[in-house]
Amino acid sequence: PPLSPDPRTMIRAVVTLAVLMGAQAFLGRPMASPQRLGLRAGAGALDAKLAPDEKVILIGVAADSGCGKSTFMRRLTNIFGGEQVGPLGGGFDNGGWETNSLVSDLTTVLCLDDFHLNDRQGRKESGLSALHPKENNFDLMYEQLKALKEGKAVEKPIYNHVNGTLDTPETIQPTPIVIVEGLHPMYDERVRELLDFSIYLDISDDIKKAWKIQRDMKERGHSLESILASIEARKPDFDAYVGPQREFADITLQVLPTETTEDEEGKLLKVRMIQRTDNKALEPVYVLDKGSKVAVTPDPSKVAPGASPTVTLGSGPDTWYGSDVCVVEMDGAVKELECFAAMEAMVSASGAKYEGEVADLVVANKDAPGSDNGTGFFQTLTSLKLREVYEKLTGKTVEATKPELAEA
Repeated sequence: PPLSPDPRTMIRAVVTLAVLMGAQAFLGRPMASPQRLGLRAGAGALDAKLAPDEKVILIGVAADSGCGKSTFMRRLTNIFGGEQVGPLGGGFDNGGWETNSLVSDLTTVLCLDDFHLNDRQGRKESGLSALHPKENNFDLMYEQLKALKEGKAVEKPIYNHVNGTLDTPETIQPTPIVIVEGLHPMYDERVRELLDFSIYLDISDDIKKAWKIQRDMKERGHSLESILASIEARKPDFDAYVGPQREFADITLQVLPTETTEDEEGKLLKVRMIQRTDNKALEPVYVLDKGSKVAVTPDPSKVAPGASPTVTLGSGPDTWYGSDVCVVEMDGAVKELECFAAMEAMVSASGAKYEGEVADLVVANKDAPGSDNGTGFFQTLTSLKLREVYEKLTGKTVEATKPELAEA
């Protein structure tokens, strides 16, 4: 059976808040309130437009719930910027409607939960979880994403995470960058072929379990037995329908337990940025020597005095699901975020437009989870590579603005 709605609802709420801070199916039973009907075309909506003949770049981000999609969206939208950023229609609290869609001048972020075939009650009747393909409308997903790539507006369904209903559809206008995030962006071959770039956020079972136990026991008062039962109930569908998408991702961000010390709570991490080498628009990031297997232990006084037993950084060629890849990895955590300047100096082909941009962006998001370890470092690097990919595919230039950093 599916998990309770709380984690998904919280993630969507955090996504909305995160993008604001970053400034940055009509199938089923629609149950929108009367005062919200008719507002879906954008009363109070941000005016995100596509210029004539402008190409739409479609990016897919796959992950299970609770795997850091919201934090990654925050870092990614920081890269592309925009004067106007927020929920489509302004959001329910600003006279709009309950939406999962986020828009800025350049970017639209769509949640693929909106393509659930049934509402929450319908899934109870079917006995299938939201991870199961039969509970998702891939035909409509393909048709609407294809239309957006062709520069056409669509009437997209809304899955309401607050009450589990399918609400009145909303109008989505194409923007230069459309990001689709959720459980299945690469599951359907037709949808997969539409993507210009794809990312998989891969949290190992051990870390996912440690994070969930820590959160649900300490913050929600759940018993260990109930937490483990919910994890095990979800795992078969995840392994069957979500996990296999790793094979198709251009970049996989893999989070593993640290190898520097024993850490049962998952606070110290080993993070790997796995980059396919067959995407011509992607120049892989590497450490010091391209094509060589490199392992570096930076000077502890520069990166992690007292923060962890050691910090290691490395890269090298490998294979991943039968494809050639370049892997960059970091194990451990820095003491001060400014220490990432020393790590950045060892990295080549980062996509940065000025010296220190990577470290500046990590520090600018210092309150985001994972900012002191490879999670924040590699999510930032991936965002910069996406900017680079966008520029290569469109011939356009995205200006880099040095963030204003608060005084220590």
